[in-house]
Amino acid sequence: MIDCLSAKNRSFLGGVLFGTAGVKILGSDDAKKFYINCLAAGLRAKDCVMTTATNIQENAEDVLAEAKEINARRKAEVFEDESGEETTEGLMGRDEDSAEAAAN
Repeated sequence: MIDCLSAKNRSFLGGVLFGTAGVKILGSDDAKKFYINCLAAGLRAKDCVMTTATNIQENAEDVLAEAKEINARRKAEVFEDESGEETTEGLMGRDEDSAEAAAN
């Protein structure tokens, strides 16, 4: 005779009962409210991160533009030198003047 309550059958029946109860719990109104609140919090976090990322990107673009401008001025100043030789002494002094002007 076949034992109808073998370990396999008990495991299967337990899984069916657990699954049915889980579906009922997960589909309840309280669970749906919880899901909605979690999703809303996630969307708020996404908005905050995107705002911060946009600000960082804009600041990086400004810094890059200023750096390119400084390099263009330096290049022009070096080529304006009559001797045609680049002097680090002159460039160092210009850096300090630029830093003082930026601070003011």
